[in-house]
Amino acid sequence: MSDRPLQLVLVDEDPVFRLGLRVWLEQLNEFQVVAEASTGAETLDILRSRRQSFERSLDQPELRAVAAQPIDLVILDLGLGAGDPEAMPGLRLCQQIKTEFVQLPVLVLSAQLEPVLQAAAAQVGADGYGARGMPVRQLAQLIRRVAAGEPGRLPLPERQSRCDFSAEPPAIPGPLTAMRISLRLSAMQQIDQTLADLETIAQPRYWINRAIVDGKRRELRAARWLVGQLWATPRFDDLTRRTDTPDSAAWLPRSESESQSRQTGTALLPLPSALVAAAPGRFQADPADVQATVFEGVFRKLQRRLENVSDVPLEIDILRVEKKRELLYIVLRQLEDRLEDLRHSQVQPGQLPERSRPVLEDLWDTVVIEFFGKYYTVQISGVEEAVVSLIQQEKPIVKAEILEPIPLVPSLLGHWLFQEPLLIDGAPYLATTPEAIRHSEILLENLIIQVGNAVMQPLLNRLSDVEPIKKSLYSRRLMSSREIERFRNELAWRYRWDQWVAQPKAIFESRYRLFILTAAGITETSVYAPRRDELNQLSGLQWATTLAFEARDALAPRVRAAIAFVGSGLVYVLTEVVGRGIGLVGRGILKGVGSAWQDSRGRPRRPRDREPERKFNEWE
Repeated sequence: MSDRPLQLVLVDEDPVFRLGLRVWLEQLNEFQVVAEASTGAETLDILRSRRQSFERSLDQPELRAVAAQPIDLVILDLGLGAGDPEAMPGLRLCQQIKTEFVQLPVLVLSAQLEPVLQAAAAQVGADGYGARGMPVRQLAQLIRRVAAGEPGRLPLPERQSRCDFSAEPPAIPGPLTAMRISLRLSAMQQIDQTLADLETIAQPRYWINRAIVDGKRRELRAARWLVGQLWATPRFDDLTRRTDTPDSAAWLPRSESESQSRQTGTALLPLPSALVAAAPGRFQADPADVQATVFEGVFRKLQRRLENVSDVPLEIDILRVEKKRELLYIVLRQLEDRLEDLRHSQVQPGQLPERSRPVLEDLWDTVVIEFFGKYYTVQISGVEEAVVSLIQQEKPIVKAEILEPIPLVPSLLGHWLFQEPLLIDGAPYLATTPEAIRHSEILLENLIIQVGNAVMQPLLNRLSDVEPIKKSLYSRRLMSSREIERFRNELAWRYRWDQWVAQPKAIFESRYRLFILTAAGITETSVYAPRRDELNQLSGLQWATTLAFEARDALAPRVRAAIAFVGSGLVYVLTEVVGRGIGLVGRGILKGVGSAWQDSRGRPRRPRDREPERKFNEWE
């Protein structure tokens, strides 16, 4: 094998999974993702065109310099085409690739490490088999082995060894049966993930909302039972029974390598339920792996919804979802590189307070260059302008308004680099405790979101209405000039409100406002931290704002007590005085009506004169 990077092709229907896998693999110089595909037909077209280009370069030496390198490995999702009956399934695509490209290795990734699925993949010619949620380091080793022609597979689950499979080897399912098993496992996995997301949502305040959430849970459980009945495979139930149980449907099998990865904090488990299940082992990690545990926890959250569900507008809201996710991925990866630079520079814990701000500025510079491109230019008033240089002219404003206010950065760096305890609600927690890990993830989520806002703010100030940028980055609902100006005005009002009201209030209440990633999207929360020094430095309108809150806190109980006293007095007057008076008046009216009725009944009636009887006359 030459020193060139391995040329990889990713085949998966989920663009989020492809993006995350590409970002992590390309951190290593030995891998290069040269193509991505979401369908079987698209994959075959890519492979055929690459082969034709390479064959032409062999016959024409002048094309060798520009010809594409041959593909070294195809990474294929076993569940490909599960949601589309007309699409080519993953097993059939693997078989087609091995038929047309005999020497091309294929690595199959599956949502579940099931023996029947592994056997089915081997039957159609797959060279390797692994889990979609396996640790990145382990996946890199598996890619190297499969690309080198070595047999690549993960160990079978430990729980399988407890069953008596040695007496009789399991039957190998056909492609249709394997597809049914894959569909059942994938559907149950999605249902379990949705159920786990419902559990993470805060309990609704109103009974109607609670009833709706309970109804969703019942519907999901019923759908799970129905999927198990429709896609049942009785002959292979013994091998897949542990996945059909509600408690373990969302778990990856516990192989020896996965147990080790959970202890080192490097597993990329895709489901919230798996994250909860792995928490006890993960939080007993070695202190050297605290950073990896925190970063990979945030990396998993970036694969979920990224809509802003808070009441505060953010600069990254103008981006399309895939661009927003790409920006946050870049921030996360570049921050990891900055931490490696700090380790190599042998920085001391006492130097972190003064080093944290330059680290954030350097992080902002590198993210701007990577996200927009160092030499990317746009035409403004007939003149080509470099986007990066225009954005970097706004660096002092970005530094003062966004980067410097990011809270608790020195303590966060000390937690990652030196495993220093974190202060949570005024109490120190060791770096490897669950509370410290969770608190560190919250601070990291806020940091990457704020750095993403810092990247987009100068773009909105200088290049907000440039057509090439709008077409490549903006969400469709924010493409018009009117919507862009409305969005910018909302941001301007937010900054004014934060400066004069929200920030003084947060300082006065000894808390920091943070933006975090949840199952519903980006939302806002707060954490306690002593801010007495900042409170003493407030002046002008900000100081007056804190005085107004203090006056309200001092006067509000008395005013409420006075209002309650006046209200109780009014109630007494209305019920005891006015009410009784109205009752007496009504009683008098009813008494008068009753007397008049009695008088009318006691008066003798006047007899009515009888009309003379008319005789019948037949001639009339």
